[in-house]
Amino acid sequence: MTEDKPRASFLDNLRHRTTTPDVASGLPRGLRVATAYAWRFLVIAAAIGVGVWLVIQLKLLVIPLLVAILVTALLWPAFTWMLRHRVPRWLAIVIAVLGTVAIVGGLVWLIVWQVSRQWGSVQDRTVEAMDEFRQYLISGPLNLSAAEIDDLLAQGWTLIQEQAELLWSGALALGSTLGHVVVGALLSLFILLCILADGRGIWRWTVRLFPREARPAVDGAARNGWVTVVNFARTQLLVASIDAVGIGLGAFFLGVPLAIPIAVLVFLGSFVPIVGAVVTGALAVFLALVYNGPWIALWMLIVVLGVQQLEGHVLQPLLMGSAVKVHPLAVVLVVAGGAMVGGIPGALFAVPLAAFVNVVAVSLTSGSWRTGARPPSSDVIWSTVPRTPRGVTR
Repeated sequence: MTEDKPRASFLDNLRHRTTTPDVASGLPRGLRVATAYAWRFLVIAAAIGVGVWLVIQLKLLVIPLLVAILVTALLWPAFTWMLRHRVPRWLAIVIAVLGTVAIVGGLVWLIVWQVSRQWGSVQDRTVEAMDEFRQYLISGPLNLSAAEIDDLLAQGWTLIQEQAELLWSGALALGSTLGHVVVGALLSLFILLCILADGRGIWRWTVRLFPREARPAVDGAARNGWVTVVNFARTQLLVASIDAVGIGLGAFFLGVPLAIPIAVLVFLGSFVPIVGAVVTGALAVFLALVYNGPWIALWMLIVVLGVQQLEGHVLQPLLMGSAVKVHPLAVVLVVAGGAMVGGIPGALFAVPLAAFVNVVAVSLTSGSWRTGARPPSSDVIWSTVPRTPRGVTR
């Protein structure tokens, strides 16, 4: 009898659970679906928020890592070409790194050389142009007073200072001191050398962090994502070079001062899609306006718009193709969000990171990682984890 009581109570509880109606079943189906989406969305948002917080806290490590990966993607076509032509890996690394340093050093020298030669005349002409514009506002159709002009200039200067502080806060995301910047640069160089020298070992170790069953999917999706980043970097490098040459030559033939610094700024700004081209183009037009007058500024504007239209409607679709499918609206939103979170580094890394995440997500959801196709240029670094046939686990 004592042994039957627990059994009877268990059966009574089971019978009560099966006969008592579920409270959730009485709710409308739309509400149940909405709440199911809501709590999952909250979990995803919380995970993203924690990830962003960790990135901000570890920015002294994350930003050099991203810089090294982006530079690796830029050097990857030339580096793999040397390896395919039987150049020793150590020699290919030396050529790639020293060649990059030489190109960057040459651009910096050209900027310093031209600025040192023309900065005095540009400064004097800018002051004259501002005085002429001020006199036009006083005696022109607007008929403004000197006090009103000073008030407008003060408001504009305050706005520029506020935006400059926001911009520099992002630009100094590596740290607030010169020491942080130097350490970040050295760390980026060290990571770059490690990736070029031992990319296989790094990737093998990374894949082993995932569960065994998930490793083939991670391997295949990451391959596709890396090829996308390489294609993006290669295309942006070529497009940036064409933009810089086109706008720089336009400024040179129009007699706009500081043509070489303008070209270099256009080259660097082109790596921030849409936003960088607009800002650097506006700077070129403004410089032409204050130094050469409105007509030359109009022709400079035509040159900038022509080069940008050639880039957006011919070069980008022709060179990029279907390798990186990111809608222009998504590009603008991603760049704006990256700038809000991380300033200039955030805007710089936003689009390649979004392209990588997009391709990885599509590869995982569509199952394209099972095809086993390896991009030829990726075998040097990615051919470390054997692919598993479909339906077979390791």
